[in-house]
Amino acid sequence: MQVDRRAIAKYAAVGLVAGFFSALFGVGGGIIIVPLLVMFCAFDQRHASATSLAAIVIAAIAGAITYGVHGELKPGAAALVGIPAVIGVLAGASLQQRMSNRLLTYGFGVLLAAIGVRLLI
Repeated sequence: MQVDRRAIAKYAAVGLVAGFFSALFGVGGGIIIVPLLVMFCAFDQRHASATSLAAIVIAAIAGAITYGVHGELKPGAAALVGIPAVIGVLAGASLQQRMSNRLLTYGFGVLLAAIGVRLLI
């Protein structure tokens, strides 16, 4: 099996950037990971989304522990947000399978633009 060192370096760079901004701004890593995987690693939207969710599990555990050590974590609130989010994830993943990659990419771009405008206004 041949190891593609360039691909490994790109994935590691995506993870480093996503982890930094995720912890700095408290944003979900997917908002950073998905566009970076699409732009720099030639992932399509569907694969980027799925890979992002799997990667976020690892980063989220590290972030929660770190914030917990600093007394910033509210476990009850996290559970009240996280448990219903599972329903949203299942519904979103199911819907995503019926959408084209082009529509997914466009929809994600519109979402990011709307969030950006809302934050600046």
